[in-house]
Amino acid sequence: MERGDEYWMGKAITQARRAEAIAEVPIGCVIVKNGQILSRAYNLRETRQDPAAHAELLAIRKAAQKLGNWRLLETTLYVTLEPCLMCMGAIILARIPRVVFGCFDPKGGAAGSLYDLSNDQRLNHRCELITGIREDECSGLLTGFFSTIRSKRNRLKGQG
Repeated sequence: MERGDEYWMGKAITQARRAEAIAEVPIGCVIVKNGQILSRAYNLRETRQDPAAHAELLAIRKAAQKLGNWRLLETTLYVTLEPCLMCMGAIILARIPRVVFGCFDPKGGAAGSLYDLSNDQRLNHRCELITGIREDECSGLLTGFFSTIRSKRNRLKGQG
């Protein structure tokens, strides 16, 4: 039985929930090749105090290590939020041919929102984009996370 994009996005959502459980922005990523997960990761920017510890970059590094090759040919990257400029740059440099994401990022997305690096003819590699897979679920994770943070902040202001 071949598993589809909805299934693999569910695996990325599981990673996003792991991020949320440790107070990280809930973004998760899995990289799949030949029906198998090569790597999985979630945001660790706060934990590592590393601005580059995005789910996609962590997953790309793990996948390259596992394959022993920086070219991640014949893979699909699933991520819950539209990749940013940094992550799209890494996706293109890693030669990932297919990217599937859940929800758009109107403030930082580089796969259709602010920019679209996926199909820039000036670059030496392009990737296919599939968008909106389990969009409501992916968006809801982020909305709920930031709503909780705002509520906590407002409660603290009320106590001061």
